Amino acid sequence: MIPAAQASLQQAPSPASAAVGPTPSAAGARWQALWRDAVRDPRELLALLGLSDAALALSDAAAAQFPLRVPRGFVARMRHGDPNDPLLRQVLPLDEEMRPMPGFSLDAVGDGAAKAGHGVIRKYNGRALLIATGSCAIHCRYCFRRHFPYAEETAAAGGWRDAVAAIGADAGIDEVILSGGDPWSLATPKLEELTEALAQVPHLKRLRIHTRLPVVLPERVDAALQAWLERLPWPVAVVLHANHANEFDAEVEAAARRLRVSGATLLNQAVLLRGVNDSVEALAALSERSYAAGVLPYYLHQLDRVQGSAHFEVGDERARALHRQLAARLSGYLVPKLVREVAGDPGKRPL
Repeated sequence: MIPAAQASLQQAPSPASAAVGPTPSAAGARWQALWRDAVRDPRELLALLGLSDAALALSDAAAAQFPLRVPRGFVARMRHGDPNDPLLRQVLPLDEEMRPMPGFSLDAVGDGAAKAGHGVIRKYNGRALLIATGSCAIHCRYCFRRHFPYAEETAAAGGWRDAVAAIGADAGIDEVILSGGDPWSLATPKLEELTEALAQVPHLKRLRIHTRLPVVLPERVDAALQAWLERLPWPVAVVLHANHANEFDAEVEAAARRLRVSGATLLNQAVLLRGVNDSVEALAALSERSYAAGVLPYYLHQLDRVQGSAHFEVGDERARALHRQLAARLSGYLVPKLVREVAGDPGKRPL
């Protein structure tokens, strides 16, 4: 299971220290305090939205297997009284998750077979994915790593030594992808420690960061994180993850602006999800809202077939039809690539 997020967090300041002013440590403590205040009880979440658990197939078993976690700022973007809200559907544990489905596995994308070192996954030419942490600010029910053995496979073990050594020993790697979990769930000093170690690898040319935090907890993009990004010795691409236009609000747009000021290229990847964004209207609104926030649509993923996610699946024929409709409706640069990850393939498979 995913380890407790608090393991990588600093302690919040005392009320006296919080009153001093917006020092970097106080700013960091703010996002961490918001993280700790996330909603963890499915019934509390429903109560906040004016919904009764009797009206939904809420599953205690699913919540025990993969716990609910959702920041309150993200909850505030959900539609009150709407059991079909697309943001709520992404996080609420339901009975459907516990039904065994053929073709759905614990490791849907072959991470285990692609292990190249402690916390390092090597699937594609020139790239290595580094599992920086198992912690996330939000637990998405369709997560393809919901069953990943983070306790054994997190690169932070041993102060990153094994992970960095594996990357340093392979001169064919010129790009590192920080993933997880969510790498930005780590405190900024831990990120600095990691990138200082990676900076000693001469063949690295680019850094990519996959993160959902600027969307679900935009306060994470604070001055300390910006300063860290600006000091990095490589071009940096930050790949955000938003699945619906309603995930963007003024705070998310402000976080995206701060990231752009730091020099990062911003991209968005989404997952095609039944009941969330499986209409051309929803997909077009997502692309337009993302681009308005300065984030270029990048990938639209077909669902990774991990156990517990079958109720989100959209068939390939419908996915292709939606993508054709989207391409006919929007400018080309607003149309993300429709892809699937297939274990053993040399890259994402276009559909």
